[in-house]
Amino acid sequence: MPFVFDPQIMPSVAVAEEEARLPVRRIFCVGRNYAAHAREMGKDPNREPPFFFTKPADAVVDSDETIPYPTETQNFHHEAELVAVIGKRGRNVPESEALSLVWGYAVGNDLTRRDLQLEARDKGRPWDLGKAFDRSAVIGPVHPVSKVGHLERGAITLTVNGELKQSGDLGELIWSTPEIISILSRYVELAPGDLIMTGTPAGVGPLVEGDTCLVSIHGLGKIVSKIGPRL
Repeated sequence: MPFVFDPQIMPSVAVAEEEARLPVRRIFCVGRNYAAHAREMGKDPNREPPFFFTKPADAVVDSDETIPYPTETQNFHHEAELVAVIGKRGRNVPESEALSLVWGYAVGNDLTRRDLQLEARDKGRPWDLGKAFDRSAVIGPVHPVSKVGHLERGAITLTVNGELKQSGDLGELIWSTPEIISILSRYVELAPGDLIMTGTPAGVGPLVEGDTCLVSIHGLGKIVSKIGPRL
């Protein structure tokens, strides 16, 4: 079938210890899924139903790449996250079967133009320009479940220039990975290549030009991003 212009190259992320890459279909993110982070954002950490926002697939950035400081912001933030990578199609998936959809896990960094996000939130507008901008989803190599199993607990940390900024445990998620997958599958049919960023611990904060940001999750290794000059 002819196209009026060349289609975009399929966005993809690395796979640990493999040459083949994993195609990215969609990126879903869970908001305020650690109690301490909910509090620092001025919200009630009780188990209200989880809410989701999205990033475009082509927002993905590999580890060890330099990320230009983005335009139209004065408050550019890091957010360390566990990423669940879907490998099977599913709709209305029971929680007891949700993990069967997971192909693997990765370390992620949900980069955020916080000033734009908070302005939109306070005005009741969508968060897209604060969350869904170019190069806003740093995703490390995906580790297959066949090698690492399912991660229920383990340290998740983030440092900036070697200084610890975020520290938590995957066991502190308000909504667990199987709960998230089950609930999200009621709204959309999940499919291979969907990525789910599961939320960030407390300690989110600003990045500036020249910073080096390192995110680590026990069992998955680390990802590193250098912040380059403003675009």
